[in-house]
Amino acid sequence: MNPALYTASVPVFRHFLGRVQDIIEFAGPQALTARVADAFPAGQQFSTAAGFAMRVACPLAGREVPDLPQALAPRLAVVRATLGAMRPEEFIGAENRRYAHVAGTAVLDQSADEFLFLFGLPNFFFHVTMGYAALRAAGVELGKADFDGQHSYPEGFRFEP
Repeated sequence: MNPALYTASVPVFRHFLGRVQDIIEFAGPQALTARVADAFPAGQQFSTAAGFAMRVACPLAGREVPDLPQALAPRLAVVRATLGAMRPEEFIGAENRRYAHVAGTAVLDQSADEFLFLFGLPNFFFHVTMGYAALRAAGVELGKADFDGQHSYPEGFRFEP
């Protein structure tokens, strides 16, 4: 069994959607209307990221993409639960399939590696980052540790230019 596609997708999506959930709790629902320039508001960015997690992980696992709730909190809960129920063995053979899908108006036909690494993960992280950036731009005090859940800095620490 080659669990690489599972390992590179499901745990990554689950971890960062957990970070999104924590960021939303910290920022508060009123902050989710913040936006960067003319991009979607933060809440829609996070919702879109959750949708990308399903658009990618489900086909790789040989599953249909489920209909998702429109409201953000239930959507995140359904996506995280669906991802949590996925097992590495579901991804067996994923590397041998082609993935035909639409990106905007482009019709794509990709290998599993292209689908995950050139389409899925970049789009997922684009929307997570845009939501995070919108909240930061609106004055929500978030740092790298909030984004990735890995970093740690002393209270009040700031990088100075």
